[in-house]
This record gives sequence, C-alpha cells and structure tokens, in this order.
Amino acid sequence: MSAHFADPTHTSIPLYLIAQDQLSDWLKTQSGPVAAWVDINGFTGGLGQALAMPNPDGTLQCALAGYGTPSTRERGRFHLAGAATNLPTGVYHLESSLAPAELAIESLGWLLASYRFDRYARATPMKAQLVAPAGIDAARITAQAQGEFLTRDLINTPASDMGPPDLETAARDLAKQHGANIDVLVGDDLLTNNFPLIHAVGRAADRAPRLIDLKWGTEGKKITLVGKGVCFDTGGLNLKPGASMGLMKKDMGGAAAVLGLAHMIMAIGLNLQLRVLIPAVENSVSGNAFRPQDILTSRKGQTIEINNTDAEGRLVLADALALADEDQPDQIISMATLTGAARVAVGPDLAPYFSNDSAFVTSLETAACQQSDPVWRMPFHAPYEPMIEPGIADLDNAPSGGFAGSITAALFLRRFVTASSYAHFDIYGWQPTPAPARPKGGVGQATRALLSTLETLLCK
Repeated sequence: MSAHFADPTHTSIPLYLIAQDQLSDWLKTQSGPVAAWVDINGFTGGLGQALAMPNPDGTLQCALAGYGTPSTRERGRFHLAGAATNLPTGVYHLESSLAPAELAIESLGWLLASYRFDRYARATPMKAQLVAPAGIDAARITAQAQGEFLTRDLINTPASDMGPPDLETAARDLAKQHGANIDVLVGDDLLTNNFPLIHAVGRAADRAPRLIDLKWGTEGKKITLVGKGVCFDTGGLNLKPGASMGLMKKDMGGAAAVLGLAHMIMAIGLNLQLRVLIPAVENSVSGNAFRPQDILTSRKGQTIEINNTDAEGRLVLADALALADEDQPDQIISMATLTGAARVAVGPDLAPYFSNDSAFVTSLETAACQQSDPVWRMPFHAPYEPMIEPGIADLDNAPSGGFAGSITAALFLRRFVTASSYAHFDIYGWQPTPAPARPKGGVGQATRALLSTLETLLCK
C-alpha cells in the first residue's frame, strides 16, 4: 500500500490539536453548545483523545485531538497518530501552534498510522485523511513513509513468500522504480566470484543463496548500505527451539531496512552514489549444511571457526562487507537483526549502533532526536577482540561464555572493513505491541535518522 496526504483541493474539516492546559482557553472562544459537547463527551485534551464536533445537520463542524502534557508526551512519540486512528471518516486539516519540526513529525506519524498489511486478509483502512500542513516538506515526509511501508511489508511477509528469490524481486522492483542498476549472483556463481561464506550459509536451502548489488547515482560521495537478508533462520544444524524460531521470518529485517532507506534516498534525490548489498539466504538443515567446527575462509581471506551455525548472519555480512570495502566508499553502514544480546541490553524500541566516527555519531544522535527515531550507541570495545580469536582459526563466529554478544558480533564484522567511517546497526525490526504509528509487526529502525545524517555529512 502507498502512503500519501489527502488531495488539498478537497473540502476539509478543521482538526484542533489541543493540549490539556490549552483546553479551557480554547473553550472560551467557543459557543455554549460546543463547550457542553466537549464536557458531556469527557474530552480533556488527554494524549490520544479524539472528539468529532457535529453540526445540527449531522455533518462535521470540526474535530479535536488531545495533545496531553509534556510528561505524557515524553513517554512516547507520534502523538497525533493516536488520535488520528479514532477520528471518523473525513479529510482533515490541522489547526495547531506546533513548530515546523514538530508539525513534520506529527504529520509523518499520521501517514505511518495509515499502514495496513493486507496481503493475506482484508484490513480496514484508516478513516481519516490529512491535508499536508503548510510549512512542511510533504514530498520528503511521503518518501519517508513509503520507505517505512516497504520495510514493514518485507518483514511482515512470511518466508513462504519472502525467500531469497522474492527478496531479489523486491530489490529489482525498487531499482526499476528509481532507474537504478542491479546485479545478482546466484548459487554456485557465488563461489566462482569468491563469496564463500554466503554460499556456505545458504547452500542447504532449496532456494539458492544470492548476493544482490544495487547501484544508483553517478555524482556525489559514495555510501554503501549492507543489509542482512536471512529470509528464514532455523539455526542450521544448531537448530533453534520452536519458541525461538517463531519470528525468524524477520531475520531479513536488515535487508528490509536498507531497502526502505534506499527508497528514501532515491525518492528525495540525495546527491550521493548509493550502493546496496544484500546477501540473501535461508539458514536451513540438510545433508550439505555447514557444520559446527567447520573452518571456512572468507572473501577477505580470514579463516573462521564455526562454533554455532546459528551465528550465520555475521558470516554472510562478512563477505558483503569485504566487497563494500574494496570500493572504499565514504561511508559503509551495515544493518542486521543480528543478536539477542542487543535486545536484552536495550529492548525492542531502541536501535543499538556501533561507530567510532565522532562526526557520524554527533550527527546521528541529533537526527535521531529530531526524527523521533531513537538509537543507542554501543562500543567497539577493543579489549574484547581476543574473545573472537579461537586460536585454531583467525576468527570465531560464536565465542563461548555468553558475554557481550552484541559487541563481539560488531567486532567480528569490523574485521572485514578498513574504511574509517563504518557504522553497524544491530536492530530488532519488530514492534511487539501496538503503539501510535507503529502497529504490531515489522518496523524500520534508525532509517529516518540515517537519512538526515547522510544528507548532513555527505551532501554538503
């Protein structure tokens, strides 16, 4: 489905965004019947409240949306979205005193709240539509919402319909939409072209592994996005228990996120040379599956002892990162649903990331606040490097002991990158409970913050 604002030529209904401490002043400017209607319906301006105000003939005169208090707003984000889903059918224009930056975020939240995943069952669309408020960049906000919808759709689709070939199709569709170039290596061609880890992880599946390589733009600085595309993760021969396998359709969430971000970059036309690399595989079980204690050799030449076949994401990313590094772009970013340790550390709502580039960190942290797209910096802690060195090989894909799992995974990936500006995001990619603008299911993380960061740092 697409994200869009309402046609501004349509007759629209005023929607007043009212905080709790503003309600009494607003009511003083209204007639007695309006005040009585507000009172009898218990509207207080509480966060997420919505109230339609009828005319005597039953048509809508206006509507109210509660904006709560500073203390209630700081406990969440996309505050208007909560009320928008409770409004009756109609096209609305917003009446508020919000600053332009706040207005942009609330408008984005409205669009995000309209998302429905309706591929397999009918879904009731959101009844209320919003005319883009004056003073916002409606095209940019629409591109952000469309990129997020793409990410959500890809994650929400089960592995039966989102295997490596289907992920390739999604990337090809995106390339066609924006006039990008795309090349894909499939199956044994991965070995011929020296991507042994991607091949090893994916060779046990009926649907062949592949490396998707999308390129767009001929001017500006170079940015390469690398997304983990494990379309389903059984754990391999170190088979996951059933409870841990339940959400593994989302293990391609990193690939979904970078494709969503790529759409944003291309749709708004950032002056960049964009490359997107996605190793797309299924980690399956069969007679030719890679095994614990195997030692594999990466594209870069490092040997890797396999101590757990369920730590496969870092393996496929390693080959893709090595390829990205050969081009020496100005910025490399990897995104992956990589470790449970990250979720234990910060929960599902924050996107943990690793970077030693101070300019990148400063810009990202600022953008994350501005875009209501929270991130949390984690350390490339060098004293933990020995934990990923098994002695029998250059690297260990699954250090024993259980400590610092997200950090050791990030350190592992960094071994395949020499570029000075590298950032890794260990995202969750899933909204476990519904929240304003974020229904339960697949979700993008850090992509809007990254869009602003890339524009600030690389498009000067």
